[in-house]
Amino acid sequence: MGRKVTVATCALNQWALDFDGNLQRILKSIEIAKSKGARYRLGPELEICGYGCWDHYYESDTLLHSFQVLAALLDSPVTQDIICDVGMPVMHRNVRYNCRVIFLNRRILLIRPKMALANEANYRELRWFTPWFRSRQVEEYFLPRMIQDLTKQETVPFGDAVLATQDTCIGSEICEELWTPHSPHIDMGLDGVEIMTNASGSHHVLRKAHTRVDLVTMATTKNGGIYLLANQKGCDGDRLYYDGCAMIAMNGSVFAQGSQFSLDDVEVLTATLDLEDVRSYRAEISSRNLAASRVSPYPRVKVDFALSCHEDLLESVSEPIEWKYHSPEEEIRRSIYSGTCGRFLCPHWRRRHPHASLHFCGCLIEAGFFLPLSGGVDSAATACLVYSMCHQVCLAVKRGNQEVLADVRAIVNEISYTPDDPRDLCGRILTTCYMASKNSSQETCNRAKELAQQIGSHHVGLNIDPAVKAVVGIFSLVTGKSPLFAAHGGSSRENLALQNVQARIRMVLAYLFAQLSLWSRGACGGLLVLGSANVDESLLGYLTKYDCSSADINPIGGISKTDLRAFVQLCVERFQLPALQGILSAPATAELEPLANGQVSQTDEEDMGMTYMELSVYGRLRKVAKAGPYSMFCKLLTMWRDIYTPRQVADKVKGFFSKYSTNRHKMTTLTPAYHAENYSPDDNRFDLRPFLYHTGWPWQFRCIENQVLQLEKAEQQHQAVD
Repeated sequence: MGRKVTVATCALNQWALDFDGNLQRILKSIEIAKSKGARYRLGPELEICGYGCWDHYYESDTLLHSFQVLAALLDSPVTQDIICDVGMPVMHRNVRYNCRVIFLNRRILLIRPKMALANEANYRELRWFTPWFRSRQVEEYFLPRMIQDLTKQETVPFGDAVLATQDTCIGSEICEELWTPHSPHIDMGLDGVEIMTNASGSHHVLRKAHTRVDLVTMATTKNGGIYLLANQKGCDGDRLYYDGCAMIAMNGSVFAQGSQFSLDDVEVLTATLDLEDVRSYRAEISSRNLAASRVSPYPRVKVDFALSCHEDLLESVSEPIEWKYHSPEEEIRRSIYSGTCGRFLCPHWRRRHPHASLHFCGCLIEAGFFLPLSGGVDSAATACLVYSMCHQVCLAVKRGNQEVLADVRAIVNEISYTPDDPRDLCGRILTTCYMASKNSSQETCNRAKELAQQIGSHHVGLNIDPAVKAVVGIFSLVTGKSPLFAAHGGSSRENLALQNVQARIRMVLAYLFAQLSLWSRGACGGLLVLGSANVDESLLGYLTKYDCSSADINPIGGISKTDLRAFVQLCVERFQLPALQGILSAPATAELEPLANGQVSQTDEEDMGMTYMELSVYGRLRKVAKAGPYSMFCKLLTMWRDIYTPRQVADKVKGFFSKYSTNRHKMTTLTPAYHAENYSPDDNRFDLRPFLYHTGWPWQFRCIENQVLQLEKAEQQHQAVD
């Protein structure tokens, strides 16, 4: 006899402190789940208030408004006859917990606090919450009066318990608990829990989906059972982007895959599964059953409700599917349009309301973006991200997404506009500008202009030489000194200062044009300035402080040069943009030094003293592998033994750490960027290292030098023997 149950999990575009919007999205998800026949609905972590409230969790207002939203959910007819599992902060005995509140028909069944908090990398949950340490224990929680009036309950169970319905048993995990060495689902499964749920706030990083899927499928491979994972989607107020990616698995196989990136605010995933498949799967695993016979039982909250309905032998059940992964460059394209461009690059695309003007970074956001387009890979990639977003917006509107259509009409200030041509939409929201100087080549100018024509952006060309001459002239007037480029006999200090003044003037002009270019064209509103410094340049500090890397948003700030080139190549093929071929084949250059016979005399990799590929290696070893100078040297000796001698490896490591530490102060002013790479040097929360260093690293470099001398001596002795 089968026991078919339909369960639902969600990916919601929740926004920190947007209690109205969050409530409506939760209600919509429950309504959709019920329409699909689900009797249980799971939502993402802290969905009521939004995950990214950060220090707002300290405020009593956040707790109060969360309970007010919970009251509205309890009182809504939409939430009747379905078990609803929502996330919110709860204070119990003056301790703040990150909780799941599970309710049915205006009665709270259980408040389950999170037991393992995320406190590494970008996460600081221990700053605001306390983990629940009492495994398999519950206490009485006294409900606020506003909730008592609705539920007619004075207290409810609070703690580590599971729900026992008429036909199955349900247990909860919360995000980080899935990633711990001994996850709760292990003991819950051994104790007979058949449906395990995980409400997540798991952010996107390139290539992370594989790990997440492996964790979920393995959770049910060894122990059997059904596993539901819900997740936040979009950017809820910070640098992180949550990619949705909800899923439902059973007995080691995936039965439902949510979209990893989407412009839809609400996505509900359902599957109809047979509980007897769980029971038969577990029955033949002898080792599992032996462990189950010894496990300590969980407190069970009895629920007079069944997830299965009347027996229908003809009712179909969901079939296993194969998970479809995106390539890293496709992840960039999709995550940026739905996250950075759709919710991070331009939060107003998804957050702007017609009754309120929204400001971001001090800039009135109404009409789009301004991008300094240099003709190089980085700014071209940024332009392509906006163009890709325009493609996805047009596609979403074509599919009937009314929310996206309303947003676009508000942005372009045309109530009847319907975007159907990405180039036309791009021309309305993106202004590109080539800022030439006497050090600029005609080739980069042509490449920038050609790309702008192909994507349809409104393109402007200007020359910064008069402004540079005026600024340098002020210095000369005051000091009586006229700095020269190194090519003209100047010192390295003069050379660097003359490069930096060009870069900084470009930043000033970018903001001037962003604020007034639409005004000059008779249009209303202002533009967000987009930066285009990749994660590798930031890591080394190969940028001018307060130059064009200083912007309102930097869409590519968390992406490596290698991945950006792959993304640009994808755009060549996906969008037929031949201008990108010339950009990809040209050497990367800042064009801040005088040309030699009309040709570029300066390249990025020559200036840096290392390749972008090497920079990515340094970045991963420094941050992900947690290697200091000596450890990095030791690791690279093996990695590069067929390429470089120990002396060359030592020189490269010393060169990297010298420049890294000299320029580390620039990380304190990095433009907010979408976090996409685990070796990001952003010191906002992710990379908590000093910004003032002894740049000589005397002890560390001496250790490296001693090791090199020993290796060289050993090599000489070996050659002498031969």
